[in-house]
Amino acid sequence: MTIKEKIIELLKNHPEDRFSIEALALELKVKQAKDFKEMVKTLAMLDGEGKLHFTDEGKIQATQAPKNQPKALVSGIFHANANGFGFVTIDAEEDDVFIAKGKTKFALDGDEVEIELTKNGNPLKAQSAEGHVVQILQHQIHQVVGLYHQFSKKEAKEKGGLGFVKSRNKKLPYHVLVSADGIKAEDKAVVRVEITQYPSAEFPETMRGAITEIVGQDSDAGIDVLEILASMDIRSEFPKDVIDEANRVPSEVLDSDVAGRVDYRNEITFTIDGADAKDLDDAVHAKRLENGNFELGVHIADVSHYVTEGSSLDREAYERATSVYVTDRVVPMLPERLSNGICSLNPRVNRLTQSCVMEITPQGKVVNYQISQSMIKTTERMTYDDVNLMIAKDPSALTKYAAIAESVEIMTELHGILEKMRQKRGAINFDTVEAKIIVDEKGLPVEIRKRTRGTAERMIESFMLAANETVASDFEKRQLPFIYRIHEHPKEDRLQRFIDFASTFGMKISGTAQHMTQTALQDFLNKAKGKPGEMVLSTMLLRSMQQAKYSENNAGHFGLAADNYTHFTSPIRRYPDLLVHRLIRVMAHPTSKDIEKWEERIPEMAQHTSNRERRAVDAEREVEKMKKAEFMSTHVDEEFDAIVASVTRFGMFVELDNTIEGLVHISTIKNDYMTYQERSLTLVGERSGKVFRIGQPIKVKLVRADKLTGDIDFEYLPSDFDVIEKAAKAKGKSRRRPKSDDKKDKQARPEKASSDKHKKPMDKKQKPLNPKKKNNHQKQTTDFNPKNKSKKPALQAKSQAKGQAKKKTAHPYTIKTRG
Repeated sequence: MTIKEKIIELLKNHPEDRFSIEALALELKVKQAKDFKEMVKTLAMLDGEGKLHFTDEGKIQATQAPKNQPKALVSGIFHANANGFGFVTIDAEEDDVFIAKGKTKFALDGDEVEIELTKNGNPLKAQSAEGHVVQILQHQIHQVVGLYHQFSKKEAKEKGGLGFVKSRNKKLPYHVLVSADGIKAEDKAVVRVEITQYPSAEFPETMRGAITEIVGQDSDAGIDVLEILASMDIRSEFPKDVIDEANRVPSEVLDSDVAGRVDYRNEITFTIDGADAKDLDDAVHAKRLENGNFELGVHIADVSHYVTEGSSLDREAYERATSVYVTDRVVPMLPERLSNGICSLNPRVNRLTQSCVMEITPQGKVVNYQISQSMIKTTERMTYDDVNLMIAKDPSALTKYAAIAESVEIMTELHGILEKMRQKRGAINFDTVEAKIIVDEKGLPVEIRKRTRGTAERMIESFMLAANETVASDFEKRQLPFIYRIHEHPKEDRLQRFIDFASTFGMKISGTAQHMTQTALQDFLNKAKGKPGEMVLSTMLLRSMQQAKYSENNAGHFGLAADNYTHFTSPIRRYPDLLVHRLIRVMAHPTSKDIEKWEERIPEMAQHTSNRERRAVDAEREVEKMKKAEFMSTHVDEEFDAIVASVTRFGMFVELDNTIEGLVHISTIKNDYMTYQERSLTLVGERSGKVFRIGQPIKVKLVRADKLTGDIDFEYLPSDFDVIEKAAKAKGKSRRRPKSDDKKDKQARPEKASSDKHKKPMDKKQKPLNPKKKNNHQKQTTDFNPKNKSKKPALQAKSQAKGQAKKKTAHPYTIKTRG
């Protein structure tokens, strides 16, 4: 009798009993370690088959399934994969349910569906539950944006439509057959189509719809970016009533607006932004006090004075919720007349502000503060480059900006104090790298380089963080309704996977997944500095974090090690900041009616703005992926030095010095058998003894770059970078012969080249991609956005695909460094 049969027989004879694993082993007379291991595996298998279950106490009991048991139907959100399968999210705290190809009932990405569970998940084997879609409760996609292909008269008659539209969204595999009901468009126009009929068993290959908008022509400059934005319903144009209302806003501060405001016009106040910034929403002043403390003033444009609650401007700003920044353009939250005009803190003109002025000790503690409606007149409009020159004691910069030289010196000292204070309390510094994509007048990418952050950028970050914390602490102390920016403690399973991952580098982290402090993670990153895999470890830790979001409940900010945090400093480009300004005004002297009103409204507003933030991040990521692939398409067959960013069973993702990332499939490693070592995350050549591990230099040749999909593919080239270790077959691992037609590999391959990678700085000998610009000037910036979340190492094709099928945001954990 097999071990499986013995377990089933025992549980059948004792249906009400609950066995511990040890007791079960005694009953079955399991004594050898190998037999015990086999027993545990069999228990996991039987649990997955539903023949037994584990109780809340961890005991094993037979599953009693009553006859004629009703189907287990649950509802959730469907996340499609380009390969035809998908996953359903039922509960954010639980793993998703896998839906195989052919069992989706034609559900589209984002649809609310009802599913029947057909197989339970198995935590012991890291296997997700499975099911099939029973019905679609509500469609999420109502419009499609894509390229219109016009039929000939004969085709139109045969197919019953004028043509079809194909979206660039790979998760939407169906064409939209265009009816004659809508706007007429020319062939190769980019159009928006309203869906009138969804795919079904009767019409499985297509949807039907009518054209409602012509976005542009395929040949128009920048139409590729517009198509992505339009497909996500991100619109540049403002409705007429919004523009009319913006035009009625005065272009100068009125005398009647000044009453009751604190006047800071005599302070040496200035803005510090990027050279190309036009919406200047924050200014600062700093000085030493007689008691040895510092005074720091953070003055933010009072957008809420001009965008009043319930107005057309307010409704449109709420709908957009954030400005969207993609390559060479910005889709603003507010019309330009406000964002670049009366709300922008332009130099040497009166501007209305809300100010948070803090008294800070030499230890970085805020001991006093005043939050008020105010008025300023900035002394200078400074750029990060110029302030960095002043900090570096550049004589010409100090002479040119002599009026603010002392202030910059004080600010630099105060920034050092605040940064040290945050480090001491455990704030985690994720050292990530972003790309700056330079495009020409036709929207074509001509250069890609790394963004850098100097002291000036980090200084403004320090000041914005201090103001955000102070405002949040004020509301928390007064126990008033408020919108917080929260970042919850990492989930135990993700943190455990990172701890296991770090161990493959021979590095330990103090603490456990259940009890982990920010200081322990900060110490870990400090130990990793300068070591192979530093950027990889930083990126993977970032991916193990939860996603920052807006909430009416104050859960603190884990990454910043802050008990109270909000967004107060960017009301021109973020609606939550505008809401905070409105709450500051209303809650100065709140009534019970005010408190009741905002307690009811803020939860919905927090959810909406969090969703819109994720949409913006997705758009920025899609455009960046497209432009990187478009740029690399002119470099096919060129050779590059790269770094192994991640290793999977189907190959490696590599990264070039300029942040370009792509796949090296195992089929390009000729004349070898590659074995994937899951524990060490390496690929090992059984014949050659070559080992490929994360953080390792590698020589590659570009073989494909597809602008439409964003995929970038390299092939491996033998080089002096190769690491040769003793060739030996891995015990218990099956051989894998490289085959380009390996179906499992194709299914497991992520549709997004950047989704499963870890970042690592390049060797300085990296071949420049643009021969004409070998010494690229690195433009400074203030933002960084981490990439997608990490995957479960034990999951195979399904889990690798799941990371692609489901893009929960934008960025697991995002700190906008201007607060």
